[in-house]
Amino acid sequence: MVKAVHIITRLDFGGAQGNTLYTAAHLDRARFDAVIVTGRGGALENKADPDRVVFAEHLVRPINPLKDLAAFFELRALLKKLKPEIVHTHSSKAGILGRLAAASAGVPVIVHTFHGFGFHPLQNFMKRGLYVLLERLCAPLSAALVFVSRSNMATARAAAIGAPEAYRLIRSGVKLSSYPARIDRAALRAGLGLSAEALVVLSVGNAKPQKNPGHFLEAAARLAPAFPAARFVFVGGGEALEDLRAQARARGLEKVCLFTGWRADSADLLAAADIFALVSLWEGLPRALVEAMKTGLPSVCYATDGVTDILKDGENGFCVPQGDLDAFCSAVGRLLGDGALRARLAAAAAAADLAEFDIDFMVRQQEALYSELLAAKGLNS
Repeated sequence: MVKAVHIITRLDFGGAQGNTLYTAAHLDRARFDAVIVTGRGGALENKADPDRVVFAEHLVRPINPLKDLAAFFELRALLKKLKPEIVHTHSSKAGILGRLAAASAGVPVIVHTFHGFGFHPLQNFMKRGLYVLLERLCAPLSAALVFVSRSNMATARAAAIGAPEAYRLIRSGVKLSSYPARIDRAALRAGLGLSAEALVVLSVGNAKPQKNPGHFLEAAARLAPAFPAARFVFVGGGEALEDLRAQARARGLEKVCLFTGWRADSADLLAAADIFALVSLWEGLPRALVEAMKTGLPSVCYATDGVTDILKDGENGFCVPQGDLDAFCSAVGRLLGDGALRARLAAAAAAADLAEFDIDFMVRQQEALYSELLAAKGLNS
């Protein structure tokens, strides 16, 4: 039996966290004994098997040199106790500290998945440079570097992060069989205060700078006068949620632009929508876009990182330049005003081959990768 320890900073809402929880629960139990090591305070902690989660008390999201040093020694001690054959790290903070601790503890196989990067173009030069340097230093510790998008892989190569021969593409998985959800569309809309005739533009994400919800609100403000039937719904909580709600009220948009907070029924909400929108400024590959396409929604997204792997401009939606709010509003306006165009792009989205994004396929790929890397070390899986 191979012990595989997954290290992630915190079990918050998000694709990396959801994938890690699913992987730990669904790796072949006849071959792998999976454990998650994580910091406390994540909203998804209760989704983890209590017998398969270990909390690292000093592992926190904010950069804190003293706590980070303590977290390194804590992780190292935990790994020496657990004695895993494989450590698989996720997220930026846990990716750095976890790989350093695993190497120090003598773990035979170390894998890291980039669910996006801790660095991005909007950071100042010094901060971005530090993050890139840390990734370069930790990359050689990893037997494999896993990417969820080809765009992220190209970014890593351009930044000289790791050896390209260590790169692997394993998509961020979605339970494709759950989409499109079967719902009472009118009833669900009514529960949100939306009419059956409303044209619903929906986005899913964390209300934080990465997801750029301010642009979603501004788009609603610009488009509402021309399209009085349009309603804009942002599904997700986060640090900026209450401020966004306050901004919507202050601008008289509280009935036009809704910020729902976290919801467990995002699949149902997608099925009740007409258009999917995403204005992220950096990404790995957003699972919500995969879910929207499988639901059969035309999408309008900023051409950010992995978005361009599957969203084809003018074919199954619109990809507009990152940060170009004018182009975004123009594309959403085209869809709001043209039912035939919505239907054509929706049909193309529903017909897209998304098999590589199936979450069970993702787990089988990880099992195959683990077996390959263990065999290279002369170990059996």
